[in-house]
Amino acid sequence: MTSLDSLGGTDTTNLTRRGFRVLGIGIGRQKAMFSLAVLFSVLFGLTTVADAWVLGWATDHVIRPSFADGDVATGALVAGTLLFITAALLRMISVVGRRLIGGIVYYRLVAGDRRNVTRKYLRLPVAWHQSHPTGQLLSNANADVEATWMVFNPLPMAIGVIAMLIGAVATMLAADVVLTLVGLVVFPLLFVLNVVYQRSQGPRMAQAQSLRGDVSSVAHESFDGALVVKSLGREEEETARFATASEQLRDANISVGRVRAVFEPLLEALPSIGVLLVVLLGIGRIESGATAPGDVVQIAYLFTIVAMPVRAIGWVLGELPRTVVGWDRVRGVLDDTTQMPYGPAGLDGTGPIGLRLESLGFSYEPDEPVLEDLDLEVAPGSVTAVVGSTGSGKSTLATLVTRLLDADEGRVLLDGRPAAEIDHDALAAAVSLVPQATFLFDDTVRSNITLDADIPDETVWEVLRTVQADRFVQALPEGLDTELGERGTSLSGGQRQRLSLARALVRNPRLLVLDDATSALDPAVEQRILRALAERSQGEDGPTVLVVAYRKATIALADQVVHLADGRIADTGTHAELRERSSAYRDLVDAYDQARQEVDHE
Repeated sequence: MTSLDSLGGTDTTNLTRRGFRVLGIGIGRQKAMFSLAVLFSVLFGLTTVADAWVLGWATDHVIRPSFADGDVATGALVAGTLLFITAALLRMISVVGRRLIGGIVYYRLVAGDRRNVTRKYLRLPVAWHQSHPTGQLLSNANADVEATWMVFNPLPMAIGVIAMLIGAVATMLAADVVLTLVGLVVFPLLFVLNVVYQRSQGPRMAQAQSLRGDVSSVAHESFDGALVVKSLGREEEETARFATASEQLRDANISVGRVRAVFEPLLEALPSIGVLLVVLLGIGRIESGATAPGDVVQIAYLFTIVAMPVRAIGWVLGELPRTVVGWDRVRGVLDDTTQMPYGPAGLDGTGPIGLRLESLGFSYEPDEPVLEDLDLEVAPGSVTAVVGSTGSGKSTLATLVTRLLDADEGRVLLDGRPAAEIDHDALAAAVSLVPQATFLFDDTVRSNITLDADIPDETVWEVLRTVQADRFVQALPEGLDTELGERGTSLSGGQRQRLSLARALVRNPRLLVLDDATSALDPAVEQRILRALAERSQGEDGPTVLVVAYRKATIALADQVVHLADGRIADTGTHAELRERSSAYRDLVDAYDQARQEVDHE
């Protein structure tokens, strides 16, 4: 894997050099197919030159005799026709081959990096995702990957153009050295103009590509938070925020367009000037007998047909700045070294597992601890409720227990084994988290619960009955095969929470962590679900349950209650014991219960 540093810094003067190094990397990944695309492109260049030669030959042997003598030899006519048809067929094959194989190279490179970026996203820990906006990640996997390899669309043709230029110059020199030297004045001018164009356009295109990612990030955030935006009447402010980002991108693209508007007409005009010089000088040379009409036609035609392909070199140079910016943004993800290493150990047994926290501490920001010095023992098969005010660290505790985050201090032990020593697959099989924010995929009910694992429908219906979801699923148009739409928006909040619970339970976890995962449920439904979970926990195969709870009736079902306050464990015991000895706990639970009753009543 090539590192970002190996391609040099971000100074715009290095864009071309760095861009060519990215080209080398892409060519290395698709050696065989790229070579085939170049082969077809070279064939195109040579057949283009052959076309001009055939036209020159036909001028002298078919067209000119028909004007001079009024008669054309049948053999010459047939030969000219066959030469034209052969050149046309070969050029057609070369164009189809170049475009088809070149497209395959481009799409393979894009698909490969998209897979790599997505794979890296899924491997990076939650802490990394928390510091990177979703819109930026979407841009990395889509627009930035495409920008990196877009240069491969004109690249095979640009290489073929080099072969075309060599063949064209050789053919023109063979026809008339003087006309060739006059006409060739145009090619250095084209090259110089392309270089100046690229140097002027490069920084502008780089800035535009970077701003595309910013626009994507703002747009995604606005759309994803549409409910918040509309409920708080922030439409105008969000529209203005998006407009600012869009206007910056607009201005950058206009700047690109201005440079293009100046240089592209010049690039179009130079070959025409070359053709005009050849024709004017050629007329005099024909009259003096220094050259044949066919040679003049051949050279003028070559300048005409070579002009557009030569632009492919300019297209490659023009794409290089976007290539470098896209590469930097993609490699910024792929080369990220943030990781959460797992150990090789497994978890023995199949029943509920014990949980122990030893001097656990965690902070998101330095010197701002969220949890401090937590010591806790959760017996296998028990139900433990975590209670605390907002900001006390309940959700953070849930993520530490399931090892979505690693503690700064202390340890999380599962059946006496540190969580950091446990294999990833073993940990995922043993521990399930149902978070506060319920997420459902745009897929069927069955796929959302099984996540395409080989789980029989009988097991799915069993867990649906446990979470009180079997009736509403049966009432759906196609039952388990019903498509839920994006994020499950066709369901109510309580229905989505029940399916999320079913998704966790269907894997028979040995430790189930519920982070306020029943907040959208009717209190009676919540009680039935939690009682069913408590009954499962008491069985040999049921899970140990750690639940972040608010409702008094829910807390009362727990074998043990943990009262969190300011990131520390203020007290532990049964619900009755804590009410008896802690006025802070009693006031908190009563306040929560009153607030919940008011919400439920409304």
